[in-house]
This record gives sequence, C-alpha cells and structure tokens, in this order.
Amino acid sequence: MDFPKIAKELIEKLGGKENISGAAHCSTRLRLVLNDESKADKEGIEQIEGVKGQFAVAGQYQIIFGAGTVNKVHAAMTEILGLGDMTKSDVANLSAEKQGLLQRLVKGLADIFVPIIPAIVAGGLLMGLANVFTAQGLFIDDKSLIDAYPNLADLAAMINTFANAPFVYLPILLAFSASRKFGGNPFLGAALGMLMVHPDLLNGWGFSAASLSGDIPYWDIFGFHIEKVGYQGSVLPVLAATWILARLENGFRKIIPSVLDNLLTPLLALFITGILTFTFVGPITHKLGFLIGDGLTWLYDTTGFIGGAIFGAFYAPIVITGMHQTFIAIETQLLADMAHTGGTFIFPIAAMSNVAQGAACLGVMFLIKDAKVKGIALPSGISALLGITEPAMFGVNLKYRYPFIAAMVGSGVSSAFIALFNAKAQALGAAGLPGIISIKPDSIAVYCIGMLISFVITFVLTLLLGLRAQRKAK
Repeated sequence: MDFPKIAKELIEKLGGKENISGAAHCSTRLRLVLNDESKADKEGIEQIEGVKGQFAVAGQYQIIFGAGTVNKVHAAMTEILGLGDMTKSDVANLSAEKQGLLQRLVKGLADIFVPIIPAIVAGGLLMGLANVFTAQGLFIDDKSLIDAYPNLADLAAMINTFANAPFVYLPILLAFSASRKFGGNPFLGAALGMLMVHPDLLNGWGFSAASLSGDIPYWDIFGFHIEKVGYQGSVLPVLAATWILARLENGFRKIIPSVLDNLLTPLLALFITGILTFTFVGPITHKLGFLIGDGLTWLYDTTGFIGGAIFGAFYAPIVITGMHQTFIAIETQLLADMAHTGGTFIFPIAAMSNVAQGAACLGVMFLIKDAKVKGIALPSGISALLGITEPAMFGVNLKYRYPFIAAMVGSGVSSAFIALFNAKAQALGAAGLPGIISIKPDSIAVYCIGMLISFVITFVLTLLLGLRAQRKAK
C-alpha cells in the first residue's frame, strides 16, 4: 500500500488541509477533528484503498483502517498536515469544544471510569473464580467443590479476599481518577477516597442492618450528630465529593499566598470536603445511588423479557449516540453492590447486541459479491463476535441498513430470552463470546443459548432482507 498516496487522497476528500484541525489514532481507527464535517466526501472516502468504514461521533470523524494500517496512514497524514504528534486525549479535548452539554457529560463519565475498568474486571473475574468453588451443584449434585473437598476452602477464601479488594476500596480508585478529570490533585482525591472507607467508620454494607437496629455510630459535634458511615462500593457520593474537593482546591490556590499554598490548600480543601461529605453530600447521594441501582434492577426483574427485548433492540442505536459510555458508571455501582443487586444485567444484553452485529456482518459477507466488502465484512464480523463492534456496525451494517435492522431484531429476541431467566454478569469484560468468563455460573448456560439465538436469528434475517433488497434493486 502506498500510504503517502492514501493520506493525500484522504486529506483531499476530507475538505483539504484547512478543514482538519486534529488527527490521532487508536488501534483500528483514524480519529480526526474537522472544522466542517459537511465538506467530507463520504462516497469518495469509501473508495480509498484500505478504508473499511467511517462515522462521525462525539465531535470526531473516525475512519476505520484496521490494526497495522491505521498507524501508517496517520504518520503519512500528520507529515503532510504538519500537525505534529497528537494523542487520543488531545483530539478528544479538541473535539469536546464542538460537543453539547450531554455529550460532554457522557465523555466526562467515560474519562473517569475507563481508567479503572481493569481493576473492576480483575475483581469481578476473581469473584467468578471464587464462585466456582462455592456454587452448589455446579460440578457435583447438591454440593459445592469446597463441600466435597474441604481442603479447598482456604484457597476459595483467599481468592474471595482478592476479588473484594477493588470493590471495597472503589472510592479510592474512583476519587483518584475523578480528581484528575475535575482538575484537582489526584493524590488529594485518593486521600479523600481513603477517608470515605476508613476502618473506623461503619462498613457501608452494614449500614442497613445497623439502621434497623438503631445502632449507627456517630460523632457528637457540638450537639450535632454526624453518622460515622463508610462508603465502600459507592459511586455517586465519591463523584460529588471529589468534584467539591477539586473546586475548593483550585479556589484556594487562587486566593492563598504561594508561600502558604502547599500548607493550607490541601488542609482546608480536604477538611471542608470531609465535613460536607459526611453531613450532607454523602448521605443524599448515597440514597440517590441506591435508588438508581434499585430502580434499574427492579425494572429489569419486573419487566422481564419485555424490558430485555426493548433494551436489547435499542442497545446498538444507543452505542451510535455514544450514550452507552454512561452505562459504565451504572454497572460499576451494580457490581459493587452485588450482594444486593445480584450483578449487572447490562453486560449480557450488550453481548447479545454485539453478537448480533457480528452475525449481520457475516451475513453480508455471504450476500455481497464485491471482494472489497467481503474483505471488510469477515474480520469485522469476527471482531464483533469478540466484543468490538465499531468496524462491523459503522463499516458494514449501517452502510446497508438492513443488516443493522436484522441485528436489532436478533438482539431484541435474544435479550428477551436471557432477561426471562434473569441472566446477570459478575464482572465487566469483552461483551461477546469471551464474555462467558464474566457471567455468573448459574447464568452461563442461558448466556450461551442467548448468543446462539442472537446469531442465528440475525444471520437468517440478514440473508432474507438482503435477498429482498437485491430483488428490489433488479
């Protein structure tokens, strides 16, 4: 491939040098910020060698080239444009200027939660491994592995301790990441997170029982009782408290003389935020967080297959808008309170949608005779089955429309099936075939059948709708 030629053609089809203000790339996509997206010649871009798809989202114009190619195209483009090296964050910040309030909110949540996902994934998967030892009837009738082999009990207990750590200390992880996003000192944020899970406080998960018994410990500050309750596994209280901390920190730095800045700013910011957290902010947002989690869980458990069908059918359109990034925050809360919620129902439904997108893409491969389309559809379809849907969705399915419609139907039906049996995940991960390891042991069979339903219905419907479209074209 002649990468300088590809880059030159691409710049021309994008409206020229003056229309491109930023360029970066991820593993498969070129991420661009265009001054005027209407100047992009979409049909012309599709004809450029190596292009597998294109779409505009969150203020960015993204072009799919695939791994091993995109970095070379990017290098050739930046040399011509003279933009210099830009990271994904640089481009994201540049594109944020073009976004509305809702889009900025979604991006902000993603920027906070994405960095801590590896810790949540590790904890959830370790929890799944611990459940393998303790699940009744999984391998032995009416017995768990530790019932049959007591010498495994300590191993299971050790793994369970490892698994709980990211959720018990979630406020520390979250406060560190959020402080960095809000413009504060992340280490000061981490200190706030540590305060919220301090061992002198009543464990957050024991609050309900203590509340019923009327045995909640408190500080008596001049006759004002402040509950000594921790925020283990909480999300909203941490985000609210960290935002306040960052605002106070930056405010104090503006008014405190530089000679006293390093001494007084951290002291005042942490002290005032701590008081506000335990008196007003924490209790209010803690209840709000539980209401949201309980409400979503109730909705899923109550509406059953109907709710699952609706959510599953519209999951892919939600992905197009980028709003699915907000689900990370919700899933983190559901997983942190797993003893109460039973896990996250969003992950299995996302997997049904991803498998459907993959099946639709593979269906197109069988229908279309164009060698270039086949070359894009096969790897894109496989990628979607493994949990990465952008190439399939934007490169193939949305382009022909009927595969996307078929995928919505397949996802809706399969999501209705898994919702009927209340399938839930105990960890985050790759929402697709590899997602089996994230599913609760008692839901694995349902999850696998659901993926099969999603694939078969979508694949067959794609073929039928595709043949119909071809007949109409004739």
